[in-house]
Amino acid sequence: MPKIKTNRSAAKRFRKTGTGKLVYSKSHANHILTKKTTKRKRSLRKSHLVDKTNKKVLSQLLPNG
Repeated sequence: MPKIKTNRSAAKRFRKTGTGKLVYSKSHANHILTKKTTKRKRSLRKSHLVDKTNKKVLSQLLPNG
């Protein structure tokens, strides 16, 4: 029986918390920051939880955690 491979692109973007929830960081926070408001840049710094509608697909991409 072959081993299940982890999707490497998903592994770089998402991580599991201790309780099993999936966390990701938002995009658009790397360059061209002068035109973005301070409020918008501050909200991009925070990590966010994956919605429950996408959790099933991501659990298939990240089988080993």
